[in-house]
Amino acid sequence: MKDEYEIIVVGGGHAGCEAALAGARKNHSTLLVTGSINNIATMPCNPSIGGSAKGIIVREIDALGGEMGVNADKAVLQMKMLNSSKGPSVHSLRSQADKITYPQEMLKTLKNQKNLDILESMVEDLIVENKTVKGVILENSKKIYSKIVILTTGTYLKADILRGSTRTRSGPNGEKPSQHLSDKLKEYGFEILRLKTGTPPRIQKDSIDFTKTKLEPGDEETYTFSHDLPAIYNVNNQIPCHLIYTTPTTHKIILDNLNKSSMYGGLNDIKGIGPRYCPSIEDKITRFIDKEKHQLFLEPESLYYDDIYLQGFSTSMPEDIQELMVHSLPGLENAKILKYAYAIEYDAIYPTQIKASLETKILNNLFTAGQINGTSGYEEAAAQGLIAGINASLKLEEKDPLILKRNEAYIGVLIDDLVTKGTNEPYRMLTSRAEYRLLLRHDNADLRLREYGYQVGLIDEERHNKLIKKEKDIQDLKQKLKEIKITSQNIKGSYGTNLYDYLKDPHIKLSAIKEQYNLLYSNEVIEQVDIQIKYEGYIKKIEREAGKMLKNESKKIPDNIDYSKILNLASEAKQKLEKIRPTSIGQALRISGVNPSDISILMVYLRKNYNE
Repeated sequence: MKDEYEIIVVGGGHAGCEAALAGARKNHSTLLVTGSINNIATMPCNPSIGGSAKGIIVREIDALGGEMGVNADKAVLQMKMLNSSKGPSVHSLRSQADKITYPQEMLKTLKNQKNLDILESMVEDLIVENKTVKGVILENSKKIYSKIVILTTGTYLKADILRGSTRTRSGPNGEKPSQHLSDKLKEYGFEILRLKTGTPPRIQKDSIDFTKTKLEPGDEETYTFSHDLPAIYNVNNQIPCHLIYTTPTTHKIILDNLNKSSMYGGLNDIKGIGPRYCPSIEDKITRFIDKEKHQLFLEPESLYYDDIYLQGFSTSMPEDIQELMVHSLPGLENAKILKYAYAIEYDAIYPTQIKASLETKILNNLFTAGQINGTSGYEEAAAQGLIAGINASLKLEEKDPLILKRNEAYIGVLIDDLVTKGTNEPYRMLTSRAEYRLLLRHDNADLRLREYGYQVGLIDEERHNKLIKKEKDIQDLKQKLKEIKITSQNIKGSYGTNLYDYLKDPHIKLSAIKEQYNLLYSNEVIEQVDIQIKYEGYIKKIEREAGKMLKNESKKIPDNIDYSKILNLASEAKQKLEKIRPTSIGQALRISGVNPSDISILMVYLRKNYNE
């Protein structure tokens, strides 16, 4: 173990793994410091990768040269394409992932990566000189120096496990929390945010009566998160999930015992705000009091043990009440609880204190990624870790950071939302957050982002050449379709003069007629061309809207601007602009509390004083 590295990554969760791999693959000496090597890339909550919008993030990570998608494909228990009956803008892949295989494979990847060392220890402070980070201080007071530090501490900062009336200082699953680092960050000038999230009970599989549940099998078609590797799971041998619903008895037990839940009176000192879009079962019952039932999924966690994850039943009730709640569910009347549910409260930083590059505004050369930035979810964390690792490397190389725009990637939406709007609850990516979601699809992640991956050095020549060929094939096929004239003899009906126009009919699939016209292209190219033709009008409209946004993004705001000197600017706008320090008019427009009239005044000021 060396005493100095170019990059130190603190935390071995999904963000830390991506950050460390990106730095090392960019040929920078990198150290990953984690509290326990055995907990690297673990999945402390749900046994899945992907989901609505999140699956597209994983595809984007893969397109940029990250590891999550490749690793998830090695751990498949079941695959589903969500929203497949709807339009392509909301298609999103979700994998039930084996909780043993996933971290094992990621650890293997980390250990085999050159330029990367792994150290089992806790970081309790940073080495800081003149507002610049110079390294870390371990729990044993040892100092390790670096040019850049990336904090990916997950839910471990002053973490407390909450259950009933008990509060226990602990990380997830009884792991060791970080006791002092968030206090040190506060001393350095960071504003600290207290958040909470939760996890449901785990049930012994053979104690469940599955005859009272609805079978939820995987899809019959194979899918992968990776753009490069074939599926390695057997589509006919997927592990099923099962669907059940809460009952009136469940609701009565919860309502009768609300005062015993940590969140509803069991503890009086809770400051953390929970995730709005992944609420506890207590939240669901009280928020939707008129709803007769809520759906729950029984999800397998691994092939190597029999724990079943009770998706949708997160709670902070005491153990005896959890027993009553679980036994009120169909098929779980005699269920054995292997792990009781709990809520976890932890420290994070207000994300408006970070730049779009994920470097902090408070300390130079300090980057943050994952739940420390206020997000929830493995996928959101991994995406930030990858971008932090890339931008840390680019800073070392004295190059401009990679900033993905809102019309280019869900990752761009995620980071822009965090740094521009902030959050006071765990942020979860949703398709509704992306105004250009028809452009940000599962099927075109490589076309959108692989070139960036190549430019930053995480995509090799072979994969880049594959992208170039795919782009060429798409253009060739579209041209061919325009050249194939249609007549009443070969096509029934009148749909224009060529096959390209004919395919605008939503009922006609290119895959169904490709052989008739000897169109020898890959399934990927066929699918891509079909989508581009069918949604051509919508895509052009959205691209025009995105063009307006990009014009505002190109109108830069100088770093040294003094908002207090701008006359007639509303006081709230001055306060928000001063705090967030937007880099462009486009970003300023997205700040809550900054109105169009404020933007007009700002633009007049810029023209007068900066010739902007």
